[in-house]
Amino acid sequence: MVNGNDVNETSQNQEVKGDTPIDNAEEIKSAPGKEEDMGFRELYEQSLQTLQLGEVVQGKVIQINPDMVMVDVGWKTEGYIPAKELRDEQGNISLAVGDRVEVFVDRRDGDGNLVLSKDKAARLKIWDDVKYACENSTTMKGIVIERVKGGLSVDIGIPAFLPGSQVDIRPIRDLDQFVGQTIDFNVIKYDRKRNNVVLSRRVILEKHREEEKRITLENIQEGNIVEGIIKNITDYGIFIDLGGIDGLLHITDISWGRISRPADTFSKGQRIMVKVMSFDREKERVALGLKQLTENPWETIHEKYPVGSVMEGKVVNLTDYGAFIELEPGVEGLVHISEMFWTREIRHPSKVLSPGQQVQVMILEVKTDEKRISLGLKQTMSNPWEALREKYPVGTLIKGVVRNITNFGVFVGIEDGIDGLIHLSDISWTQKLKHPSDLFKKGQEIEAMVLNVDVENEKFSLGVKQIEKNPWEEFTNKYGPGASVSGKVTNITDFGIFVEIEEGIEGLVHISELSQKRVKSASELFAIGDTVTATIKSIDSKARKIRLSIKDYETAAEGPTVQHQYLNNRENMGSSLGRALADVKILDSDE
Repeated sequence: MVNGNDVNETSQNQEVKGDTPIDNAEEIKSAPGKEEDMGFRELYEQSLQTLQLGEVVQGKVIQINPDMVMVDVGWKTEGYIPAKELRDEQGNISLAVGDRVEVFVDRRDGDGNLVLSKDKAARLKIWDDVKYACENSTTMKGIVIERVKGGLSVDIGIPAFLPGSQVDIRPIRDLDQFVGQTIDFNVIKYDRKRNNVVLSRRVILEKHREEEKRITLENIQEGNIVEGIIKNITDYGIFIDLGGIDGLLHITDISWGRISRPADTFSKGQRIMVKVMSFDREKERVALGLKQLTENPWETIHEKYPVGSVMEGKVVNLTDYGAFIELEPGVEGLVHISEMFWTREIRHPSKVLSPGQQVQVMILEVKTDEKRISLGLKQTMSNPWEALREKYPVGTLIKGVVRNITNFGVFVGIEDGIDGLIHLSDISWTQKLKHPSDLFKKGQEIEAMVLNVDVENEKFSLGVKQIEKNPWEEFTNKYGPGASVSGKVTNITDFGIFVEIEEGIEGLVHISELSQKRVKSASELFAIGDTVTATIKSIDSKARKIRLSIKDYETAAEGPTVQHQYLNNRENMGSSLGRALADVKILDSDE
């Protein structure tokens, strides 16, 4: 690098002499045939006085050696440039004999030879260029060398500094992206003594942007289709640089279909064609549209995708509740997780589908107003529930393994992915179970009867009690309303007592049916374990309920005595009444 300290100021006025094959004036005087040529000597000495150390002069390459390049700098004055200064990365020298070259008259070596420098000449010229660029606002090219504290180091022939705030119009987080690039800069400040040059790229970009903005504002109109560069992406839309002015492409105007996150589809710096939907010239606001470049596919959606048809689509998004399938650009449908497989339980769609996968789906429902299409994946496969109904008709006895036990029943594995449910009410005719685990354990093999195969709701109902005869039906056949039965009291409640008539079959005697007398509490008359006899009032075999009456039984037992007393009372009442009437007639006759 060359600055005010590169060359000793006291030596800048030093003359360069004896740099030709004739070393000095004395040699000229003693040279044969030259004594008379004193005019030539004076002219030569005059030329030597014009060449000074620290000066930049034009020279001509006269000889190229492995370690130096000889240059004629005028008037028979020669110097050399060290070859290492001229070699490139491959070790080659680009100069050739006869080439003109600017050199800096640097110094004399120990042998008195004149040492020249091409690099220092170039650096001195660069400082002139820096001064001119700063004073006239012209640009200079430079290569970004590395990232340094506060900005970037740039090589413009000499080291220069590009502050981070001057790199771009917008703040740049990753300055490393500029390393190695050749860029145009403005010089905004320099100090030659301190070897300090400050550059700016931002000034150039601002001028360029202002010019772009002027042209854009002159030409932009509603309805125009323009090209822009994506500048920023948000959850609600995309900001697009149209050339000095930004427009907003709202998320609702991106696609006719569903867009959840614009960043999933677009990226910063991407070029994109959009339509100008509205333009406020005063506020310089532009609303853009992308979907408006194509026809609205939802207007003819029913014609393209009739319910029941099978279509091919691409998986574009997976969620916890299903997979979105793109049928065409702007048209997506949802395959709910429940519509993926007939029998297989899926915790997440990603277990069976992946983004970009092509799949066959069936159109289940189309809602044009809501722009929703319901799709089915399992409907494109054979329904195992149909085969199950044919294979296991109602009444079939089957064997399976208990897979799960819940409060309401037992799940039994029958086919791969298909479980049958034995509901709590179908376990026993007579036993009252608090929980199915009282009788069953996981992994236990059991036998059950097929009660129903519901293909539409995908339910397989089984029963264990149905394998045996229904004791309630036998009881109904054996006893009817009005029959007398005996049993033991099994439970006493506020509303009556329960009596076990046969094993597992109980009847209820309501408190109002306990006695002919008024009873406040059943415990006044009975205790658990007491044997009682009652009359059957009603039997509901389906609900497994029997209504009993002790009062009716007692009434029936006392029936003949009560009737006899009633008839006697009627006779007595009749006699008394007859005598009273006779007395009345006698009194009338006396009068």
